[in-house]
Amino acid sequence: MSKVIFDVSMSLDGFVRASAPTPEEPLGKGGERLHEWAMGGDTAGGELLAAARAGAGAFIGGRRTYDDSLRWWGADGPTGSARLPLFVVTHRAPAPGDVPENGVYTFVTDGVESALRRARETAAGKDVYVMGGPDVAGQFVRAGLVDEIGIHLVPVLFGGGTRLLDHIGDDHIQLEVASVTDTPHATHLLYRIVK
Repeated sequence: MSKVIFDVSMSLDGFVRASAPTPEEPLGKGGERLHEWAMGGDTAGGELLAAARAGAGAFIGGRRTYDDSLRWWGADGPTGSARLPLFVVTHRAPAPGDVPENGVYTFVTDGVESALRRARETAAGKDVYVMGGPDVAGQFVRAGLVDEIGIHLVPVLFGGGTRLLDHIGDDHIQLEVASVTDTPHATHLLYRIVK
């Protein structure tokens, strides 16, 4: 069975979005710094990203991530020309005219379990990646649906913004280190959730 991997870039002080997000800067003032390891010509980071994409069969994200990123993604979604499907967890699907024609997007309005079931069916044995913001990530972690957590720890201190997992409950979740990879623009941490 495929693994479910929550994967996100984060500042050293624990923020996945900087302060003062706007439509032009959805990751907040200077927040795009979180993606330089993937988009800025970091060869080692690019290799990690390519390896993850090769093992992926489907992605899951939240509506805010979709809305914030659609203008850059277009119909191809977050994986570009690979066109892997993205299941968007939302309370309400957008109107058909507001979704790119021939896009990779499926809107799931009946919860994270349903999104995961559909993503696994589509992934056909490959891994399912949960991406995007802390709301959807928190729902997956609280429901015990995540096998691994990947953190791309970027050497920057935002001092404010949106934290990764503030509200996952009072129970401790034990992790074990699966891998640590240092690159010039980030330290890439992968943890397995001990079940």
